Amino acid sequence: MGTFFMVLGIIIVVAAILLFVLYKVGSKMQKKNEAAQEQMQAHAQATSLLVIDKKRMKLKDANLPQMVIDQTPKYLRRSKVPLVKAKIGPKIMTLICDEKIFEQIPVKKEVKAVLSGIYIMDVKGLRSGLEAKPQKQGFFKRMKDKASKKA
Repeated sequence: MGTFFMVLGIIIVVAAILLFVLYKVGSKMQKKNEAAQEQMQAHAQATSLLVIDKKRMKLKDANLPQMVIDQTPKYLRRSKVPLVKAKIGPKIMTLICDEKIFEQIPVKKEVKAVLSGIYIMDVKGLRSGLEAKPQKQGFFKRMKDKASKKA
């Protein structure tokens, strides 16, 4: 019976140490992320662009400059990122988009975008407002709506 409590105590101590380390690493990563966001906000500039196409592709297949691919961590190079092909002035460029605004970007329309390098941070409609796409309903929400319509 004494060995059981000894093993349980060791497991609790190891779990507490692990949680503390995860907390420290998480707070350090959060500070680094906030610093990067501030730097991106400082270098952001508004410009109008004509969106040609948008899709999610792997970073190495995205026709981005080699310098961008080299600066990306190795574990993220194979992940799919939201990309926007746009005409900025006379130049056609491939831009990386923020995941939160990817669905709002209309295709084959001119928009006013806030860019930081090749990263689209925010988008607004140039001549008219952007239409927000309706949120997808979950399975239980659809079933609840169907049940309420039948009753």
